[in-house]
Amino acid sequence: MPANRFNGFTEYGVGIGLRIPHYRHILEQKPVVDWFEIISENYMIDGGRPLAILDQILEQYRVVQHGVSMYFGSAQPLNPEHLKRLKTLVKRTNTPWLTDHLCWGSVDGRYTHDLLPIPYTWEAVDTTAEKIRQVRDFVEVPIAVENVSSYAEFHDSVMTEWEFLNEVVERADCGILLDVNNIYVSSVNHDFDPHVYVDSVPAERVAQIHIAGHSRYEKYVLDTHDHPVIDPVWALYEHAIERIGPTATLLEWDDKIPSFEEVHREALKANKYLDKVRLAQTPQRPAGELTEVRA
Repeated sequence: MPANRFNGFTEYGVGIGLRIPHYRHILEQKPVVDWFEIISENYMIDGGRPLAILDQILEQYRVVQHGVSMYFGSAQPLNPEHLKRLKTLVKRTNTPWLTDHLCWGSVDGRYTHDLLPIPYTWEAVDTTAEKIRQVRDFVEVPIAVENVSSYAEFHDSVMTEWEFLNEVVERADCGILLDVNNIYVSSVNHDFDPHVYVDSVPAERVAQIHIAGHSRYEKYVLDTHDHPVIDPVWALYEHAIERIGPTATLLEWDDKIPSFEEVHREALKANKYLDKVRLAQTPQRPAGELTEVRA
């Protein structure tokens, strides 16, 4: 297990995504939650109810920003207006780090609003790493990139997904948002061992972990975030935590969203695995050792 996290990434415990159906419950009941993750793009606006709610949340909770449209893997330059709004929000939330996906999704100024996989080539490594560095230098907070789920592969790829991820984060000098559900989904769709993926990433660079539910169809698995986490994904999460050490963990539930209490209960299941590893890391007093009593 890594003794020190890259760039000071901190183990913040278990969080959940901040979603509109739960606004009232959170503000009125003030549940005990370690932290909330927000989708940056939902709050990159000049005013209105979303920002008013966010400011109330920030008075009570830690918030970490997660983006869905940076498209580090797209060939076109970064959007300067998007970056300005992002930095404004970063200053508002005081997010300890910023996450977005290792994907592409835009061409010639047109946005697909989808998280498309990147061909795993050396050219793509260079392009992606350079963009991550540009964003980090502009927003002035650490960046962690998330592995996406995928349903097709490129014939041009010259390395595995985890090899590509490792090359990008080393060259960009950034962190990893390790989504174990995405690893599981892709492993089923592309027939690889998900444990090999988890064992191959640089543990000290993992800033955060995502867990989620998915949907299984006859020929593939789809990352839908509309179910509880299944046992094989929990098992993969346990494997990741045992290797990486206690890590800030976020449950995603973005469709067919149940009550806040149900989502929170599902997220808190992660504590069983986190506590086990925390206990293993705690120095044990030798049997028979006496503790000095002071008056």
